Amino acid sequence: MRKQIPNFITLLNLFFGCCAIVASFQQGTNASIDEAGSMIIEIPEQLYYASFFIALAAIADFFDGYVARLLKVHSELGKQLDSLADVVSFGVAPAAIVFQFLKLSLANDINALSHNSILLAPAFIIAMAGAYRLGRFNIDLDQKTYFKGVPIPMIGILTAVFPLIYWQVQVPFVSQLLLSPFFWYVYILLVSYLMVMKTPMLALKSLSGKKKLLLPLVLVGLEVTLTAVFFKWWAVPFGFIGYCVVSLLYKKTITQ
Repeated sequence: MRKQIPNFITLLNLFFGCCAIVASFQQGTNASIDEAGSMIIEIPEQLYYASFFIALAAIADFFDGYVARLLKVHSELGKQLDSLADVVSFGVAPAAIVFQFLKLSLANDINALSHNSILLAPAFIIAMAGAYRLGRFNIDLDQKTYFKGVPIPMIGILTAVFPLIYWQVQVPFVSQLLLSPFFWYVYILLVSYLMVMKTPMLALKSLSGKKKLLLPLVLVGLEVTLTAVFFKWWAVPFGFIGYCVVSLLYKKTITQ
């Protein structure tokens, strides 16, 4: 029974990922016409719930490995379950969020909400790239102390924060940017590439005995803390950028 505890937590990760997908598609894009005849686009409330469920999936994803190490019950089944859950929670669910944002951004007129399906399909490249990354990770013996490419949970968490930023932000430029198809197409290509690239990226397990990484990581942590205090949800994308910068600048140290 003890051996199944980490697997149960992993399955909770999958459960929350499924909930995030349902929340993303539960309600379509909201659009109305104001008194001046201009279209008003509103983000569906369910997208916030999707962000919440992805956050719960991330917590479960962290604790399944922690509990497995604590109980010393590592298994090949647990490894495979973890990847299967991750591709749903941090691949398909974030792709659903991007799908909805693309739908918002392409809604130039009321009819556009229904006839731009082919333009929404690129959102699922994120899920495809995530699945490829996880498949490669499972057979790559080199990734014991570091990652090759950005881990998929980071992409999932990064994507999940955009509905919260859209809801919180009071800057018109940011709202317009998040309703730009160009932004989302670039985002899709960028995060998909970051997942499948083979560049060494920092993992917490790679910190042992590598003092050169401590200072930059402390600076990233300080950056995230200050951003969270003053700009709330912006801490996530700023922290993600900091992680990528540190990993790229110290990639030789990471692999030593």
